Amino acid sequence: MSLDLVQEAPHDGSRLLRTLAAFRATGHSDMAFGGPVVDNGNTLAITGLHSAQTRSLQGLRVRSGYGLGGKALLMGRPVSVTNYHDARGITHQYDGPVRAEQLETVTALPIVVDRMPRMVVYVGHRAQVVLGDVWYDTFLPLVRRLEREIAVDDEVRRRVGALRGLGRPAAPAPQPDVQLTRADLRDISDELADLAALVQDETLRARLEEVRSRVDHGRSPAEPTARRAPGAVPTGLAAREIDVLAQVALGQSNREVAASLGLVESTVKSYLKNAMRKLHATNRVHAVRLAREAGVID
Repeated sequence: MSLDLVQEAPHDGSRLLRTLAAFRATGHSDMAFGGPVVDNGNTLAITGLHSAQTRSLQGLRVRSGYGLGGKALLMGRPVSVTNYHDARGITHQYDGPVRAEQLETVTALPIVVDRMPRMVVYVGHRAQVVLGDVWYDTFLPLVRRLEREIAVDDEVRRRVGALRGLGRPAAPAPQPDVQLTRADLRDISDELADLAALVQDETLRARLEEVRSRVDHGRSPAEPTARRAPGAVPTGLAAREIDVLAQVALGQSNREVAASLGLVESTVKSYLKNAMRKLHATNRVHAVRLAREAGVID
């Protein structure tokens, strides 16, 4: 997978626009714009604009070390100018597009993950504004959240890429010395369920569920449908889903289950929904009864 794809995917389209809107609101600025870092960290691609008056900045590619954003990209820290067009210490190759937006005070905020710049977000004012340390500090929660989102998206894509071939028909080939066991596939399925619960992007979550379904279909046939011993896991039911069912069996609400297991309520709902689907249950009470009959909860 190319670095450009990994860097651009987490915050393109509507997600990037929501991010820019949040930065603009936090900074009480007139405009926000930015995009991913590409070309192995050498170029910033401006792919999103919020509250722009023109399209002059759309699609602009800023090289590392050039202009305000290129300086922030090179240094790996925020850079700001109060009077952009007369500012010293930056090059002025991109004055035309900035002047078209009538921007005066501009700040470039790099988003760095694992010491690698991944995005640059600009916030701009159409007047000269003196910015203090308190103003910069207000962006820290947004920057940290964005860094975590990119790191999670990277890890999800890495794991999905590692699982890319599972479940697909393959040309006849000699059997490998080591093959995945049913336990291996169950562990992979459980890990995909945990990842899906972490991801906020609906499209990416659907991809994870699709891969997980392929993993489940690739398992060896299950044992005969006799009653299992306590602790046995029926085909497709993840360990975390069993944990949730066990708490639901105690009469707990989703909120109480989340508190008991250290999860967020939306994650509990996701696990419970998956468990009901796998057990072919019509509601949570039915799911608990079927799980008890399968011997996985008391």
